Amino acid sequence: MTDAPATGIDPVLLEPPTEPADLPAVFARAFNSGLSAAVDRLFAPGAVFVTEPGTFVTEEGRRAANAEFLALGVPIDLTLRHTYVHDDIALLIGDYVISGNAPDGSRVHLTGSATDVARRGPDGRWRYVIDNPSGTDRR
Repeated sequence: MTDAPATGIDPVLLEPPTEPADLPAVFARAFNSGLSAAVDRLFAPGAVFVTEPGTFVTEEGRRAANAEFLALGVPIDLTLRHTYVHDDIALLIGDYVISGNAPDGSRVHLTGSATDVARRGPDGRWRYVIDNPSGTDRR
């Protein structure tokens, strides 16, 4: 990983995990590093990002959606509530807070309960296949 050393984070800590319950913590470290490539490594090819209930994007759209969150310049805190695993598929339910001051000084405070699906790849590492930060929002 060529972009991790500038963050001061051990590159191993940004690799997709071998346990599904570790994926949100790795995501938080990658997000907080500010490195879009580190975040993108945690998604399987073709993975879906739900931008709002009923609407999703993949590939470049997913990268752009994650880049918008990274551009806030505010760290994320994730708390995993539930992990349900069957074979190579996992359902991860957790709460997130993105709160702090943006680089322009404006206050940012976003919260939610994400409902995500992850899959274990042939390399034994878990990656998101569906990232739904709005979780069960009824909008």
